Amino acid sequence: MSTESIKEPTTTANPTTTATTEDVEPKDVDMLANESQSQEEEEEEEDEPDREKIKILQQGASEDGCSASFQILQEDHTLGNALRYIIMKNPQVEFCGYSIPHPSEEFLNIRIQTYGEITAVEALHKGLQDLMDLCDVVEEKFTQKIRDM
Repeated sequence: MSTESIKEPTTTANPTTTATTEDVEPKDVDMLANESQSQEEEEEEEDEPDREKIKILQQGASEDGCSASFQILQEDHTLGNALRYIIMKNPQVEFCGYSIPHPSEEFLNIRIQTYGEITAVEALHKGLQDLMDLCDVVEEKFTQKIRDM
């Protein structure tokens, strides 16, 4: 008497159909399928800035505007470190640092000091714009490489 391996069908959630593991083929995910729809949604979000997102902390601002502290709500180290790096690349900025006061609080504090040629607010605006431009370039190159595959 020989023993043979018998393949039992596996059932899915629907009891009327049966499928074996051989019948299921992996499907490729189309990363670009909803690209135009998501771009339209992103453009709508960009058109409506959240005026409550960034606050200037008055106790950390100088009268001449060369130094200021800002509080950015609902952000963490992901934005803080990237923004600090980009702002420090500006030759008109003397110092930029950030801190997260406590892990359970969803905001970061960022301090900017300039040499006096621009204000801290202008340095923050330039840093945010440069970071957005950098992200756009990375996204374009990534999308192009995906299309080329």
